[in-house]
Amino acid sequence: MTDQPLGLRERKKLKTRQAIRREAFRLIEANGYAATTVEQIAEAAEVSPSTFFRYFGSKESLLLADDLDPLIFAAFEAQPPELSPTEAIRRAYTEVMAALPAEQLDFENTRQRLMFSIPELKAAMYDEYYRTVNVVAEMIGRRIGRPTDDFEVRVFAGALTGAMMAAADSARPTAATIYQALDFVDAGMPLR
Repeated sequence: MTDQPLGLRERKKLKTRQAIRREAFRLIEANGYAATTVEQIAEAAEVSPSTFFRYFGSKESLLLADDLDPLIFAAFEAQPPELSPTEAIRRAYTEVMAALPAEQLDFENTRQRLMFSIPELKAAMYDEYYRTVNVVAEMIGRRIGRPTDDFEVRVFAGALTGAMMAAADSARPTAATIYQALDFVDAGMPLR
């Protein structure tokens, strides 16, 4: 996370992005995903549909866009090199979550709940999962000095990403469920 304050233009962009997402979530919760249109979201957020599309490529992407991923990835890269990949991701997650304002945490919880409850998003979620596995494989490969396309690196990245996704999709996702998933991966995923 950066310590430099955002300029006026960046703050306005961030406010617009947040307003679009906030109104979208409200409308989707009230009317359902399929019944909520981009035009309705834009009107509620007091922007034009073209402004909506400058911020989000589609209605799907406003739910799938994970603002925390870049923060967690940056925190992961900053972890001491002697940590295992699992411990580095645990510490990165802990640092980012501890720094989140309550409003942003509530927003993220709402996004996750909606994202996992909308059947129309399943295919797009798979695409996002695949993208995340690629990013995690790159980070792990750099961390341990192995190529990104190394079979074991990719399998580990997939297991780690899948475990965190499963924890986020659990009945009550919390930091404890994320840590439980990371512990399970770190222990070699033993099924008893």
